[in-house]
Amino acid sequence: MTTGRLRRLGHWAFGTRLLAIALLSLPFATPAHAVATSNAAAGSLQDDDGAQLDAQAVRREIDSFRAAQVSLRQAMAIAEAQHAGATTADVSFDGGVEPAVYRVKTVQQDRVWQHAINAATGAITGGEAASPLAMLDDEDRSNLVVLRSLRHRLADAVRVAEHATSGKAISGGLTRDRGKLNFVIVVVSGADLKEVILQPPGVRRR
Repeated sequence: MTTGRLRRLGHWAFGTRLLAIALLSLPFATPAHAVATSNAAAGSLQDDDGAQLDAQAVRREIDSFRAAQVSLRQAMAIAEAQHAGATTADVSFDGGVEPAVYRVKTVQQDRVWQHAINAATGAITGGEAASPLAMLDDEDRSNLVVLRSLRHRLADAVRVAEHATSGKAISGGLTRDRGKLNFVIVVVSGADLKEVILQPPGVRRR
């Protein structure tokens, strides 16, 4: 359910919507595809055992996230520090493993790096994985090229989203809207999950 029109905060244009928790069965690793629904639609699923299990799983994920000692922004900074000039393209909290981790994808020059950051200690777990940028599909590769040209980073979008919702970000990534690259952040705010779409101010001047 949309909670507000596209607004401006400083140089950022943003919109927020409340996510129906019963429908958040999609992985947190893909925040751009989280589904917002009406209250009526969410209510109609409460009688379905599968939907109730999904809702319980999401609540457990949120409880695990709230217990984390490391914030999402801190996890991003740890991952980016592993490679000079790296910037985060996607980050998500994973409370389904022990210990809970943040899964961070960074891009640096022609490579995409994947890291798992321990949510309790900030330590990198399981090493790191890298893949060439050329192996991505055209849309993903185009998104990362645009990301590197922006004046602002995903970490800036997370900061703005957390300030706008008075919450803590649990995931963040990229999405396209009418051909324009936007940041999409999912924030835990009180008992709610809120999806915040942020339109970056513009590309970096060369």
